[in-house]
Amino acid sequence: MPGSSSSLVRLHKVLAEAGIGSRRRCEEIIQEGRVEVDGSFVTELGTSVDPAKQEILVDGQRIRVRRKQYFILNKPVGVVSTNFDQAGRTRVIDLVPQDERLFTIGRLDRQSEGLIIITNDGELANHLAHPRYGVAKTYHVEVAGALAVEEIKMIQSGVYIADGFVKAESCRLKRKLGKSSILEIVLREGKNREIRRLLAKVGHKVLRLKRISIGPLKLGDVPAGSFRELKPSEVKALRESSDASAAKGAPKRKLMPRRATSTSPDSRRTKKTTSKGAAYRGGKKKKSKRKSDQQPAPIESRRGEGRAVKQKQASKKKQMRRK
Repeated sequence: MPGSSSSLVRLHKVLAEAGIGSRRRCEEIIQEGRVEVDGSFVTELGTSVDPAKQEILVDGQRIRVRRKQYFILNKPVGVVSTNFDQAGRTRVIDLVPQDERLFTIGRLDRQSEGLIIITNDGELANHLAHPRYGVAKTYHVEVAGALAVEEIKMIQSGVYIADGFVKAESCRLKRKLGKSSILEIVLREGKNREIRRLLAKVGHKVLRLKRISIGPLKLGDVPAGSFRELKPSEVKALRESSDASAAKGAPKRKLMPRRATSTSPDSRRTKKTTSKGAAYRGGKKKKSKRKSDQQPAPIESRRGEGRAVKQKQASKKKQMRRK
């Protein structure tokens, strides 16, 4: 079939993206012999097509192939990243007027600003946003006060917050501004308000937070509240970045250490101490047997002992009579 290997897509994915049904349902439709590609019926799963160059019909009707769209937007402070906001606040997707269903990649909280990617490409959105791919995201952060070298090292080595272990891939001081400092922080996974909580843990309040890049894509000179469409070369670089990060492996997550309680395994393994202060292992103290705890002798053995005593007494009486 025509098309370069880079432009070929699995047929069932093309049908799903055109709104025919779920991917599983589209596979069933293909096997039922209801799909034509360039005038020929296709029933084999795994068939790849070039939707931009080939004619695809389902039940005799040509499908509408959605053109993939990719935008870079400079999110201003006060705009929310979520697509569904019950409070009716301005959303990021409201700044990009489109009829298509769009996804936001790289959410920022309402007080933060900077680079967000907007697309209708769900697969790329998943690759760039999911922690397992570990795509680097760079931020410029203004914090109150001056950071000591030890605090920067702590940010890079990691700290525990309410929902687990967090750390920066890198953290460096860009410059000092009187009573505040500008940091450049790189993350590979994004928990909710991670940078704010990470810096609060080392005693510094975030005054301003701006994301300047996601992978190889940089914000550049896009004005706040404005957007532009990505170039094909930028989209390709983003894909390659997510693939490289997936091959390298996302950073391993550390869990919160469990506190030892009276019922926890840790507390049961802890050495206990006797009343005299001597430690013994396993929490078990060897007890000396008391007489009351000793098992009584069997009845037969007691009877045997009685007969022996009687025999001894009888022999003594015989000796006395002889005298």
